[in-house]
Amino acid sequence: MRRRVVAAVVAVLLAAVGGVLVLAYASTADQRALAGMQTVDVLVTTATVPQDTAAEDLRDLVRLQQLPAMAVPDGALSTLAEVQGLVTSTELQPGEQVLAARFADPAAQAQQSEVEVPQGLQQVSVLLDPQRVVGGEVAPGDLVGVLISLDEPARTHLALQEVLVTRVQGGYAPPADGEAEEAAAEDAAPLPESSLLVTLAVDGGQTERLVFGAEHGTVWLSLQDEDVDQSDTDVITDEEVYE
Repeated sequence: MRRRVVAAVVAVLLAAVGGVLVLAYASTADQRALAGMQTVDVLVTTATVPQDTAAEDLRDLVRLQQLPAMAVPDGALSTLAEVQGLVTSTELQPGEQVLAARFADPAAQAQQSEVEVPQGLQQVSVLLDPQRVVGGEVAPGDLVGVLISLDEPARTHLALQEVLVTRVQGGYAPPADGEAEEAAAEDAAPLPESSLLVTLAVDGGQTERLVFGAEHGTVWLSLQDEDVDQSDTDVITDEEVYE
């Protein structure tokens, strides 16, 4: 009987020690997973952040978290000071790493808002390099001409006139520290750093020509107004280009 009691006590003690060891193992799992890996501090959202939220208003919506460097993309922020004066250009979801590319100048962001689409028209988007979009200066509400170039045989034509721009996305990234002051001192406009997604309001026939040109050739946009001269346009080939 006495041996059974001793055995029971020993079993209880072993179970208790085992439980403590398991808890200790689990509590240090994250540290072991990060052991031997380079880590960085990154701001992570703790709640949904609406678009157009000022960086100054994010302090209670983010927390600093240590993550493996290999899991952190370029532009991840460790402090909101880097985007001071900017606003979020898109909605941020809980648990999302806070990236510099998710912020924009408030004035520029206001220009990205959609304009009303005239009744009967549909919207089509094309991804274009900055030089094909008047250096990235096209904005919602502008009117553009659409030039389409095709190969075999090579030819170019101003296929569409006075097309309404309803939305422009991308192109500009937040300036690095000191760049904004330098650009202001030189009175220079910022240069687009990536392609722009331009959305146009077009009718059925224009949609077909625009998509065909984007799929099988190249598209350029020219900035126009209601007084643009629409005469003297033709399909230009290698034979007519020097005439």
